[in-house]
Amino acid sequence: MTQRSSGGVQLRNADVPWDAAFDSIAYLDHNYRDLQAEDAEILHIIRDHFGDHFRKQGVGSVSGIDVGAGVNLYPALAMLPWCDEITLLDRSASNVEYLARQVDSYEENWDKFWAALCRKKAYGSLDMDPRERFRKVVRVEKGDIFDLVRHEGRWSVGTMFFVAESMTASLREFMLGVERFMRALAPGAPFAAAFMEHSKGYHAGEHFFPACDVGEYEVRASLEAFAGDFKVQRLESKAQVRDGYSGMIVAHGWRRHSDGIIPFG
Repeated sequence: MTQRSSGGVQLRNADVPWDAAFDSIAYLDHNYRDLQAEDAEILHIIRDHFGDHFRKQGVGSVSGIDVGAGVNLYPALAMLPWCDEITLLDRSASNVEYLARQVDSYEENWDKFWAALCRKKAYGSLDMDPRERFRKVVRVEKGDIFDLVRHEGRWSVGTMFFVAESMTASLREFMLGVERFMRALAPGAPFAAAFMEHSKGYHAGEHFFPACDVGEYEVRASLEAFAGDFKVQRLESKAQVRDGYSGMIVAHGWRRHSDGIIPFG
């Protein structure tokens, strides 16, 4: 379903008052105060993907990015052991403020998410204080996903969770958002991305935000030109986080060494 304004115009990313309207704490309280079944399943998938990759490839000077981080720290935690620098990028001023407050010592609710990652030996066997490492390697940046065009090939691992389909009702902008994320990664970089399946939009506090209706087909189509080896899977967990979507989709793989299409815009 395409979200439209009262005038019948399709809502695009630029139409949304991200700074003025997005209630970060309400969104956090609803989605991430507890470890929900869908997030636990996602953590299982991405900890295996990143843990296996870096166990085989080894760790050099690794820079990571979480695009559209919002108030969700677990993608950064999933990259934490392997990176000497992680950028948390978000457009909303209130999200950026929340993220900045977490850098020195993140809140206790995130301990459950770290514990889920540590069920894999690649994480659990590390002699590391996650809060201390988070403080050392994480930096927060206010920015727009579309501006990543200026940083092609910059990061060596990346995540993007519930962003491209949750910032616009436009399929073209969804596709462009995925492209900009993927092009920001270096060739061979592992990545993980998550999507709300057939989302009808969502609330953050009192305000309603648009979404693009995508399923496995659209997710796969958005990635296939930029990922040489990747998997798209629908979660087994039931859709219980909120109303207005049918499930969650996770994609993970590696950045292709050369692209298969002419870029958007």
